[in-house]
Amino acid sequence: MFVHGAFMDLHMWDPQIEHFADRYQVIRYDLRGHGKTGPSSASTYRMEMFADDLGALLEALDVLQTILCGLSLGGMIAQAFAMKYQPMLKALVLVDTAVSTTLTLSDKFQRYILFPKWMMMATIRLFGVERFTRFSLWAAKVTRSEAWLSRDVGTRSYLEDRMLRITMEEYMKIYHAIYEFDIVDLETIDVPTLIAIGEHESGSVYRHAEEMRRLIPGAQKIIVPGAGHTSNMEKPAEFNTILDEFLARCP
Repeated sequence: MFVHGAFMDLHMWDPQIEHFADRYQVIRYDLRGHGKTGPSSASTYRMEMFADDLGALLEALDVLQTILCGLSLGGMIAQAFAMKYQPMLKALVLVDTAVSTTLTLSDKFQRYILFPKWMMMATIRLFGVERFTRFSLWAAKVTRSEAWLSRDVGTRSYLEDRMLRITMEEYMKIYHAIYEFDIVDLETIDVPTLIAIGEHESGSVYRHAEEMRRLIPGAQKIIVPGAGHTSNMEKPAEFNTILDEFLARCP
């Protein structure tokens, strides 16, 4: 089961579908507010809501257990899912993701000083979707790096295209869920866990990856060489090999 990142859709996993579908039952879906699922009537989103959506989907598909792989927002959802639906979890893969929005000093600076939630919401309303998308991509490049955003033209084009498809109200609800996410009881996770992180990820996310490795019993951390934040898209061959090796070790 693959869970995509914020403002993306299920197509971010195309390289993995092509690689794994001949050996596994592979499932991917669009989160609420994204892709073909589209906007919902909920006034606000929380990570637990996304996790409940995933649980309901698996139940509807009669999937009793799954190997769950989530990137960025998808990794946060995977952590929330692991807390509430652990019997449905066979193994866990957390990719380029975070445990909280306030773990590191850099996190706190961005959340409370540089991009506080009230300012982010006001900026979205003021700019509108198109200008805000351009601003977000520019800000990511300036505050993190071009390598973090991705040096791959196809990946950058995909990100921009999908971001432009999100409505203003959904943008705000998605950001609300991210801003309110806080660390869960990772010590209780008792399934094989892989933490994958792009070589050019931000220093802050490296700190998050190390915190996950420290808290989740037996978790393995591995770096995807040459990749930034969307490591599965930027370096699909390397990412798939890493995932293959992890799956081979799972009982």
